[in-house]
Amino acid sequence: MSRIVVTGIGIISPIGNSLAENHAALQAGGCGLSSLDLFPTKYATLLKFGEIKITNEDFKQQMGVTQRGVTRTTLLALHAFRQAIEDGALSAAELQESGTALINGNTIGGMCESDNLYMDANHSAVGSEYISSFNLGSVNIYIQQRYGIGGVVNTFNTACSSSANAIAYGARLIRNGFAKRAIVGGTDSLAKFTINGFNSLGILSSTLCKPFDAGRSGLNLGEGAAFLVLEKEEDAKGKKIYAEVSGWGNTNDAFHPSSLSDNGDGPYLVMQEALKVAKLKPEQIGFINAHGTATENNDEKEGIGMKRLFEKVPAFASTKSNIGHTLGAAGAIEAVYCILNLLHQEVYQNLRFENAIETTGLTPVTEYTKMNLEHVMSNSFGFGGNCSSLIFSKA
Repeated sequence: MSRIVVTGIGIISPIGNSLAENHAALQAGGCGLSSLDLFPTKYATLLKFGEIKITNEDFKQQMGVTQRGVTRTTLLALHAFRQAIEDGALSAAELQESGTALINGNTIGGMCESDNLYMDANHSAVGSEYISSFNLGSVNIYIQQRYGIGGVVNTFNTACSSSANAIAYGARLIRNGFAKRAIVGGTDSLAKFTINGFNSLGILSSTLCKPFDAGRSGLNLGEGAAFLVLEKEEDAKGKKIYAEVSGWGNTNDAFHPSSLSDNGDGPYLVMQEALKVAKLKPEQIGFINAHGTATENNDEKEGIGMKRLFEKVPAFASTKSNIGHTLGAAGAIEAVYCILNLLHQEVYQNLRFENAIETTGLTPVTEYTKMNLEHVMSNSFGFGGNCSSLIFSKA
């Protein structure tokens, strides 16, 4: 069976606007969490966020966007998408082929403009420019129309596992002959809608998040986007191959709308499924980019799931300590970070860790470390118990 490989990468996050910038920041233990600067909310200085310090106007100018109603969620996606197709050397003709798929995951879509839509509804007689971009599919519709994407186009909204599922779906399209190549990833922007929603759950931290620490006090929301170009290995001759997408899994523990089960059933089962698809044994995983949101429930239950599956838990860390929780984009951004792990044979530190959670006793990687890696795992767990794991293998 053909290997599915990554031949192009695009990314923007709170620690960098390109793959090189993200890599340098991760190596240096960089942190992109701060107060909000770009839009008003009463929580701007009360909480910490992973904000990309580029205005929508600057994004539009950089990328030649002139249409009305294009939201920040779409602008972030466009930035990463352009990088990915340029890095993957995809021509306009290839993008327009029926064998080119576009699969994106996001949770907020055009709802980042809910305030403006509300104001327009009350004060404008001609409607709002944001009505057509309010739904989740608006991101893909814009990219499809701009580039003439000719194949399958689909959007995933499975909360925080959205773009991990987009990557798995793209790989399955290729493996089953429904696409020759797939551009897969995710995007999400900071918005009052999500800030207020997560704050109502009492899981946002006023300080910098501390994943897997006994004293963790909640997550920091972030924003960003990342896309990968996936192709069969035989179709990638002459191209740079970053890594293989070797395994994937998706399960639902159906336990609670916003919490994982006490036994970590979702994490345990989905990691097990990803290993099965990759035809690997647990001991062959060298590193795990953990979901690690720094919330009370998630970190403990993910740790329990890892201890159930692995006789010896591999090295692990959460890069949400660098960029915050980017929601629908998290799976894709962290997939890029896993590829950097393999490409450079290194792992990045879990920032601000001090003491292990008593019930698991697990300690993440606490400093930049060179490490021989063949296979790495990335975990993404969403509300409603939608759990996904990806496995990337050295090219």
